[in-house]
Amino acid sequence: MKRIKLIVTSLMLLVGLTGGVLVPVAVHADSAKADVCQALQSGSDCNTNGTGSVDVSSLVATIINIMSLIVGVAAVIMLIVAGIRYVTSGGDSNTISEAKNTIIYALVGLVVAGAAQLLVQFVLNKL
Repeated sequence: MKRIKLIVTSLMLLVGLTGGVLVPVAVHADSAKADVCQALQSGSDCNTNGTGSVDVSSLVATIINIMSLIVGVAAVIMLIVAGIRYVTSGGDSNTISEAKNTIIYALVGLVVAGAAQLLVQFVLNKL
């Protein structure tokens, strides 16, 4: 159980440290517009608000998509680890219950991440 907590803590720390690197910065110069659009992979139809800066909603959507991907990958990894622990428990009731709890928590995490993604997309579409 300590190893799983260490893995989850490491993943959270990694996400926290790289979060500042993954967040693109909107530049208000016309010459940098193409670079920002290319970083957002928007191509030639990049959403701009007329001043040359990138639309905030597309920036937020990109950040949310990256974070959702990270949460989804972490939850799937936890499901795999819990499944392996469940299969290799050898009938030990404590190990079985810990593996079942990890599976439940990982599934709840996936559901919460999916619901958060839907909620954010709904709010961004309404803005």
